[in-house]
Amino acid sequence: MRRFGVHWRVLACKRRAIPAKPIQMILARQLASSIAIPILLIDAEGALVFYNEPAEALLSMRFEETGEITADELLEAIAVEDENRKAIRSEERPTRIARRERRPVTRRVWIKSGGGEWRHVQATAVPLVGERETLLGVMHFLWEI
Repeated sequence: MRRFGVHWRVLACKRRAIPAKPIQMILARQLASSIAIPILLIDAEGALVFYNEPAEALLSMRFEETGEITADELLEAIAVEDENRKAIRSEERPTRIARRERRPVTRRVWIKSGGGEWRHVQATAVPLVGERETLLGVMHFLWEI
């Protein structure tokens, strides 16, 4: 019994280290995995918790290698400029507006990430809202122009 007790404590510690995700975020990840356009899944705190294969190609980053990316790391990893090629402040990025105002946002932007190449995209951020208007995260769709 003792050896199983030690093993159980280790598992319990590991489980506590990984915060539980709302079922809607889990289902959104499953859906994003099946859609053939680039999708980023952002949690309520602004961390990039998943991106699908088409997004990997667009961003020149593999999710298997990066894993989840904190909000601060995300700001450093992906540069965003407006149509006039001027930097967009972090507060004005579509995902930030969708999180803050809990409304869909769409805008044409230029993005640069892992590969260093600028890509012109239509970015659409859609908030995921749970019970009692609780923000769960944002699904961010990217269409290359």
